[in-house]
Amino acid sequence: MEDNREKKPHTKRAQRTWAELKAENSWTMFKIIAEFADGYERLNRIGPCVSIFGSARTKPDNKYYQLATDVAARMVQEGYGIITGGGPGIMEAGNKGAYEAGGASVGLNIDLPFEQGFNKFIDIDKVFNFNYFFVRKVMFVKYAQAFIVLPGGFGTLDELFEVLTLVQTKKITPIPIILMGTEFWGGLKAWINDTMFEKFRNVSAGDSDIMQLTDDPDEVVHIINDFYTRQSLTPNIKFE
Repeated sequence: MEDNREKKPHTKRAQRTWAELKAENSWTMFKIIAEFADGYERLNRIGPCVSIFGSARTKPDNKYYQLATDVAARMVQEGYGIITGGGPGIMEAGNKGAYEAGGASVGLNIDLPFEQGFNKFIDIDKVFNFNYFFVRKVMFVKYAQAFIVLPGGFGTLDELFEVLTLVQTKKITPIPIILMGTEFWGGLKAWINDTMFEKFRNVSAGDSDIMQLTDDPDEVVHIINDFYTRQSLTPNIKFE
């Protein structure tokens, strides 16, 4: 492409340099490739799953813990495995529902110095341990046929908006994104409509419709089953 910018004389500033650059960093690429290869090979064998996101802080006596357990069990009854982040809280609840219903219970763990290990409801052959968050995120997205998002913190919001962005920009095929917990998520969806769209026009009309809002596991099942009467079950991210 021709550069038509006006050429003006200018002085280049001195570029800062790294304080330290370890030679071993160049080998990080191979560790990343190994994580991708292992994740692809193992998750391919499991088959279609639903990813469940939510807070690690949710206790078993919380209504959303039970809701996550119930909806995970329902999705297993429909023939799907369940993928979570492998930790406590909503992640544990999702794995518990899958495990007790006799379905594939997958945990995508991340190695962190201050976190405990994976929860006890993950199938032992379906425990994944990642060093890199971005590799783990790809696995969450690539093999999920739907996303069920329960109340959570910054990590949950990060996962939700990553998926919304991928769908909005058509980097993955549209798939069901379901927010469970109207009292928690209702304000977010209203803010997207009223502020992001109506006031600032930073999203397009209908962008908030990418995600659906409910408290009812039966409605979640209906949304996903109805979607797949028109779509085939395939991995989401395709590299060409």
